[in-house]
Amino acid sequence: MEILSSRVLLRPSDLERSQRFYRDVLGLAVYREFGPPEHRGMVFFLGQGMLEVSGSSNDDAPPGPVRLWLQVRDVRAEHERLAAAGVTVTREPREEPWGLIEMWITDPDGVRIVLVEVPDEHPLRRDTR
Repeated sequence: MEILSSRVLLRPSDLERSQRFYRDVLGLAVYREFGPPEHRGMVFFLGQGMLEVSGSSNDDAPPGPVRLWLQVRDVRAEHERLAAAGVTVTREPREEPWGLIEMWITDPDGVRIVLVEVPDEHPLRRDTR
């Protein structure tokens, strides 16, 4: 199988609320919008992938064990910004045994989002050749 593109699909319980969260609170850039104006879907850039927030969880099964892993430049600055915006922080930033700095938050439907900072000295930043 050759994967040419990929995207994570979220079917929120309140479409507009979740779109506002990802666009306005997290600040993800909108790639495209589609569908009728009264029920418009949005696709956001998500690093090397994309996140589509469209439809409704009322149409499908309830939210499953989806987790988003988002690398940011400064997780502590994001903590201050998001906490001030009223985002639910389920775990404040801390350095993990594997050397990454992680913070956990949830979106309005309880989808878990891990914000990760890769410190300059971490092996993920070094050329291993």
